[in-house]
Amino acid sequence: MDTIPILQLDDFLLISIQVEMHDRLALQLQDELTERVVKTKAKGVLIDISSVETVDSFMGRMLGNIALMTQLLGAETVVAGIRPAVAITIVELGLSLPNVRTALNVNSGMAMLRQLAGTSVGGNGHERQPE
Repeated sequence: MDTIPILQLDDFLLISIQVEMHDRLALQLQDELTERVVKTKAKGVLIDISSVETVDSFMGRMLGNIALMTQLLGAETVVAGIRPAVAITIVELGLSLPNVRTALNVNSGMAMLRQLAGTSVGGNGHERQPE
């Protein structure tokens, strides 16, 4: 059975979806992610979908649901790496993703999460409060 690893980077969780999503895997990811957000007191979640070639209405709803769930648990969510064809498909399907913030890539997604969480990274890689 496929699994999607959830990595912790400082106060944030990183998920890179590199397999085809199906109902059972999406539900497993939602359960594991919400548990990890609570356990780690994560301030944010970054979901990298740069390897995803197609998005259907199910995956769009799943991303929206994850963003809402993590928001209810006190964490922000950013989806990074949306390909142009995927963006077109999301619009053509008429999917509304009101709780989903997006970034072009993982680096800009992490920067966005840090900004939303009110932290920045110093030259030594340690987080510090903005001055």
